[in-house]
Parts: sequence; C-alpha cells; structure tokens
Amino acid sequence: MSLDEITSRIAVAENRAGRVPGSVKLIAVSKVQPPERVEAVLKAGHRLFGENRVQEAAGKWPGYRERFDGLSVHLIGPLQTNKIKQALDLFEAIHSVDRPKLASKLATEVQARGTCPELFVQVNTGEEPQKAGVLPDDLDSFVKQCQDLDLPISGLMVIPPVDEEPSLHFALLRKMAERNGLEGLSMGMSSDFESAIALGATHIRVGSGVFGERVPT
Repeated sequence: MSLDEITSRIAVAENRAGRVPGSVKLIAVSKVQPPERVEAVLKAGHRLFGENRVQEAAGKWPGYRERFDGLSVHLIGPLQTNKIKQALDLFEAIHSVDRPKLASKLATEVQARGTCPELFVQVNTGEEPQKAGVLPDDLDSFVKQCQDLDLPISGLMVIPPVDEEPSLHFALLRKMAERNGLEGLSMGMSSDFESAIALGATHIRVGSGVFGERVPT
C-alpha cells in the first residue's frame, strides 16, 4: 500500500459511515522506519506521525522540524515517568496515559509549564496482563482522577487483542468515551482502520500501510 491508497480508503470509509470528510486523522506510525521512507512521506505532504519510544523520537524529529513546517508527532507507546519532561518537549499528543503515578507527575510538569499536549487514556479493553492500559472497570474513576488533577483528557486509546474481533473493542471504547464526555477515539491500525472509522475513530494509527513492512534490525 501507500500513503495515497490509505488516504483514499479513509475517505471512502468516512463517506460510508456518514462521517464528515477529513474528520479522521491519520497518524503515520514511523517507529523503526528508515529515514528515506520517513522523508518520502514528509515530502508527499503528510505531517502527522506516531512514535513508540521517546528516545527514538528525540533522535529523529528535531532535525525534521528544522526542515518541514507544521509537523505534529504523537507518542503512541508507553511513557516512563522519568521521560515526562522530554516527552513534553517532543510530542503534540500522548496516547498512553495509563496509571495514577504517571498522571500525577504529568500534572505537576504540565502545571509548571502552563501548556499541555493532547492527552488520551489507554484502555486495556481485553484485560490482557501483558499489556499496558487502564482496565475497563477502573476507567471512569481514572478519568475523573486525571480531571481532578486538571489534566485535559481529550479521548481514549485502545490496542485490541490480536486474537479477537477488533470491532467489539472499538465499540466498547466508544461507549466508555461517550459515558465520560470524551470525543477523541484513537483506535484502528493497518488491518482494521476501516472498522474503527465506522465506529467513530478520530485518530487511526497506520504504519506498514503507509511505509511498507518494517525493515528488520
């Protein structure tokens, strides 16, 4: 696939779902992609990217920001508390707010700076022990805790279990977002983003569909 094909499929999915054209944001997941692939997508005009690791982003995006205007880089992987300051310097959005300690330390740093990136709470809808994210039963209280800390939570994020129907998890995430008055839904990847769009995704995260398969390291 390619960037053009993905954007065309997004437009078709938006139309099929009765969504406003352009209402779904494509996060091009650039983690571990070689520079020539990232630059090709940048030169094609795309400006929204996703990274899994703070350190990888720190070595990549400051240089690109000097060359390309209007960049927005989102952290879609886990955030360690000792990387918060660096993350706030690097990212316009963080999709992986997932525990009280992280929320508390984020709030302290955000208040000191007076600015905050867009924040999504990661939900472990499959209740998988090896996966990060707030458990569904804890979600409402966690969102309230974040709001009590003056963290402006804008939405929820999910990575469905690989062996389950993703649309069930997308629908669950949408219900939880609606219940908490949140509009952002970060859900859907290369293999299932059209289902996510049908169920209300505002942000989809596509890597291989945009860049091709990852180069082995």
